[in-house]
Amino acid sequence: LVEMQIAAGVSGIVPVGTTGESPTVDAKEHLQIIEAVTRKVNKRCQVIAGTGANATSEAIHLSTEAAKMGVDATLQVTPYYNKPNAEGLYRHFLTVAEHSGLPIVLYNVPGRTGKEIPLEVVSRLASHPLVLAIKEAGGSVERVSAILDSCDLTVFSGDDSLTVPMLSVGARGVISVASNLIPGEIVKMVSAALAGDYAQAQSYHRRYYPLFRDLFLESNPIPVKAAMADCGLLHEEYRLPLYPMSPENRRKLRTTLQKLGLDGKKA
Repeated sequence: LVEMQIAAGVSGIVPVGTTGESPTVDAKEHLQIIEAVTRKVNKRCQVIAGTGANATSEAIHLSTEAAKMGVDATLQVTPYYNKPNAEGLYRHFLTVAEHSGLPIVLYNVPGRTGKEIPLEVVSRLASHPLVLAIKEAGGSVERVSAILDSCDLTVFSGDDSLTVPMLSVGARGVISVASNLIPGEIVKMVSAALAGDYAQAQSYHRRYYPLFRDLFLESNPIPVKAAMADCGLLHEEYRLPLYPMSPENRRKLRTTLQKLGLDGKKA
């Protein structure tokens, strides 16, 4: 899978993010995955390791260990369930960055965490040299505009279906779910938009929008793992509480894959 991404020209790989089932791997497995990916990448692209947690001490531990492995940065999800206040969020992200010494990418995904990173917190954090970027998965192009109006921070889309709209207002890339299946097409779509060729970018968006949509028929990463298994890229396996797709949704996803000529695609 790493070789497929690099061959397609991606600029970075994110091990143990949401799509990597980070909540269902233990701490030892978490670090083993990061180490294996970092070793395989071997400096051919950036590695941004998912080391976020809802306990600051755990995020520090994972990030510090990842730093020893040579990752380029870490992805720090908003602490979930405990829903800290604005000052708690600010101090959490800052403490993780300063203890690990690694650049961090903030990860705003309120639909999963129950908490949005307030704009004023993003703006305060943006002034710190170790705060590299923010992954915006809140479903709002308007918020991307607001972030860019308030501070000088790189924004990455966290939603494939909104990548082109977000790029059009100043985002600089995407941390993608669909790239696990079609990395080359995602690279071309983003590259076209960044070059100002929005006709080409929109063409890719329209063609692959049904896939972007159907990869969220159920909770990520269930559909993308099912699709990758259908395409011969991995053995389909989940850990509870994640469970295989319903037969109806699987049929819908397979129909979309077939229409795009992806069913049966091999690594």
